[in-house]
Amino acid sequence: MKENKLPPVKQVPAPLVEAIALQNTQVVSPDFGHLVDAIRQHFGASLDAVVLYGSCLHTSNLTEGIADFYVLINDYRNAYPERYLAYLNAWLPPNVFYLEVTQQGKTFRAKYAVLSTDDFEYGNQFWFHPYLWARFAQPARLLYAQNDLIRQRVNVAMAQAVVKFLKSSLLALEARVLDTEEIWTQGLMLTYAAELRAERKTRARHLSQISLDNYARLTAAALPALNGLLTLQPDGHYHCHATSSDNRRARLHWRLRRWQGRILSILRLSKATLTFHDYLNYAAWKIERHSGIRVEITPMLRRHPILWGFKVMWQLLRRGVLR
Repeated sequence: MKENKLPPVKQVPAPLVEAIALQNTQVVSPDFGHLVDAIRQHFGASLDAVVLYGSCLHTSNLTEGIADFYVLINDYRNAYPERYLAYLNAWLPPNVFYLEVTQQGKTFRAKYAVLSTDDFEYGNQFWFHPYLWARFAQPARLLYAQNDLIRQRVNVAMAQAVVKFLKSSLLALEARVLDTEEIWTQGLMLTYAAELRAERKTRARHLSQISLDNYARLTAAALPALNGLLTLQPDGHYHCHATSSDNRRARLHWRLRRWQGRILSILRLSKATLTFHDYLNYAAWKIERHSGIRVEITPMLRRHPILWGFKVMWQLLRRGVLR
C-alpha cells in the first residue's frame, strides 16, 4: 500500500527551510507533551512525527480548547491493527481521530489527523487542492520527530507548502503593489473558500495580522522560488507581476478547487463518523465557535450522521454559515 506517486523533486531555498526549522522549534505549552506522549505510545514504531497547528499554538490553558495535531507515520499498514482503517487512510487521507488525556486532575483534548510522511511531502508540493499546503504554509510546531532525517523532511515539506501557497494565490491577483499582510490575507481567503468552513470573513485578516512577522520572514525567504512572480520594493512592499492570462487560468483553478473541496469535505466528514468519537458534538462546537450559530444535535442526526448530516449541511450552506 504505497501511497506516494512521485518523490518531491522541486528545490526550495535554504533560507526558507531554515525559517521553517526555526518556527518549528518555538516554545509551546508543556501540557502538549501529555498528548504527544499518548500518541507516541499508541503508534509506537510506526510514528515518524507529531506536528501541532491551528488556534491552540499560543494557548496558555490547553484545558479550554482542543489541540490540532498531524501525526505522520511511516506506513498505514503498520499503524493500524484494523486493516479497513489503513485502506481508508490511503484512499482519502487523512484519517481523523479524537484523543483525551487526564493528568493531575486536568483533561487535555486533541483532534489528530493521520498521514504518512510520504503523503505529507507529496501533498504539500503536488496536491491540486489546498487542504494540506494551506494548513502548513501557516505557523506550526514540530513537537516530535523520530530522528534528524524525519525532522528535515518535515521542514522541507512545510517550506514546499509556503511556495505552493504563494504561487497559487499570487497568480490569481492582479499585478499591483502589495504588502505582506495583503498577500497572506488574500491567499487565506482563497483557500478558505475552497473548503466547507464556518470561519467569519474577517478570520483570514486576523490570522495574517497575528503572525505577520513570521509571514514576512517566509515571504522574503521564498522569493527565489517564485520565478519572478513577486519582487521586493525598496519600501518593503512587493510588486506582484501576475499577467491577465495568469489571472484567468488561476481563477479557473480556484473555481475547480471550490467544487473539489465541497466533494472532498463531504467525503471526509462522512469518513470521520467512522473514526472520530463523538464527531457530531465536535463539529457543532466548532461551527458555533467560529460563526456563533448553534447546531442542534437531534436524535435523528445522531442515529444517521451521514444521511441526516447532508440535510443539516445544506441548511448551513443556504444560511451562509458554511462557505
